Amino acid sequence: MYNPYSDVADLVRNAPAKPRDGIEWWRGAVIYQIYPLSFFDSNGDGIGDLPGIVGKLDYIASLGVDAIWLSPFFTSPMKDFGYDVADYCAVDPTFGTLADFDQLLRRAHDLGLRVLIDQVWCHSSDQHPWFVASRASRVGAEADWYVWADAKPDGTPPNNWLSVFGGSAWSWDARRRQYYLHHFLACQPKLNLRNPAVVDTVLAAGAFWLARGVDGFRLDAVDFLLHDAALRDNPALPSPNGPPVKPFGLQHHIHDMLHPDTNELLRRIRHSMDRTPGTVTLGEVSSQPGAFGRLLDYSANGGLHMGYTLRLLREPLAADGLRRTLDEIAAGNPEGWICWSFGNHDAERPVSRWKTADDGDDRDFSRLMMGLLVSLRGSACLYQGEELGLPEAELEFTDLRDPFGIAYHPAFRGRDGSRTPMPWRGGAPHAGFTSGAAPWLPVPVRHRSLAVDCQEADPESPLNALRRVLRWRKHHPALLAGELASVDLPPPLFGFERHCADERLMVACNLGPTPAHFALPADVTALQGHGFACAVTGNSVTLPGYGMFFGTVGI
Repeated sequence: MYNPYSDVADLVRNAPAKPRDGIEWWRGAVIYQIYPLSFFDSNGDGIGDLPGIVGKLDYIASLGVDAIWLSPFFTSPMKDFGYDVADYCAVDPTFGTLADFDQLLRRAHDLGLRVLIDQVWCHSSDQHPWFVASRASRVGAEADWYVWADAKPDGTPPNNWLSVFGGSAWSWDARRRQYYLHHFLACQPKLNLRNPAVVDTVLAAGAFWLARGVDGFRLDAVDFLLHDAALRDNPALPSPNGPPVKPFGLQHHIHDMLHPDTNELLRRIRHSMDRTPGTVTLGEVSSQPGAFGRLLDYSANGGLHMGYTLRLLREPLAADGLRRTLDEIAAGNPEGWICWSFGNHDAERPVSRWKTADDGDDRDFSRLMMGLLVSLRGSACLYQGEELGLPEAELEFTDLRDPFGIAYHPAFRGRDGSRTPMPWRGGAPHAGFTSGAAPWLPVPVRHRSLAVDCQEADPESPLNALRRVLRWRKHHPALLAGELASVDLPPPLFGFERHCADERLMVACNLGPTPAHFALPADVTALQGHGFACAVTGNSVTLPGYGMFFGTVGI
């Protein structure tokens, strides 16, 4: 059987790419996100683990990516599946041991993969010893390590802030006879990051992992790190179409998040990271208005190294929308750096979110999405399964595990549909994810034919298309770190140029399911080797549905 990663070392080396002298490794890097619960189960308990990831690192290296990002594997009661941390410096037994993590780190580095890990510094679990101590008394070392406030005279919460997951963002604690703030689940109390002792302590936890050799952090929920210290009410944002499914959308979130002081806190974090040269921060920015401009500000002037926003994970895909995004970026801070993301563990998979079921070939659409993702100016995050073109899983209510989805079912399906197990072998029980009786979430039948072993054997599969375009991309410095300028093409075409001192390229994408045409500028010559087919006749280019064009521009 065709096995494209039988010799991973050769695939990692490929052929020598053009040098990137003076360019930090993370600029233009492709980062593969691993959701450990669902990647690979090594011991048959139905839950993915660190040894399982170690066993699949050769596969990840074979893709041609530069780094991995691990979602949380720390000690946790798992109310929010690891994003409720009870010990920032320990591995939860669900995933293995600290020795397992060290082995993962060594093997990844041997394969040339850098390792980023999640850091959830906005909030902790309510079972963390810090919160246990903080709720015990209004006096003491940890008393103000979380955000506490008195009730209003009528006993109601301090203000009108809402939780993303529904209801008030405040919960009453009978021990302290005060409310505590939580932007998400009530079991995720908000850390008081205006307290220097708290900042020092979370940075010390980060230093623990940096000392072990990790290459950086993905920082969760950056927009929620700081809030208005006066606890002023948010203004209302009435919905013209009646009440939305999630009432969080009925407020302008100008006081509970998005605080201007966030930039200073990020500079403090960056200063700490700079003590370990070569390490990076990747921040998650919400989809609130001004997301790209805010991201660029966060990642400039000594703040984050780079960030991604959930904006594109909440909007339809269209050429005019992408052009508006590029315009917003062009008007932002030129020193900032974007990491593009089309999907992750919190969003519906892009094949299902951006494409209707009868609108062209899913495989072609998947190839286009990956080609576009790695061609825009910036770095890129690729979520596990995107390389296979996995669609969103449709689960029964009884299968749901996500408290967000359970609370809003059936109007909102939650996040479980993008978190189902990775399919490794189409014909095996549970698609080869586990040897046990049942995984923590079921494997959709529709995913079996898209399993890794099925796509390994097909040179034209989305999996092999990604490998091909990433190998090709390494030889084009304009795509790795060059500037970007929009190109005016009629919808559904979307185009731009990438240029640096040594190279200038034109990129065009057909975002529609049927062929589209455009006139080829006289100074543009079509390039080959990237794996996307198109027809060039004289000065006319025909792109098939969900096709892509790369050309070199005469300098």
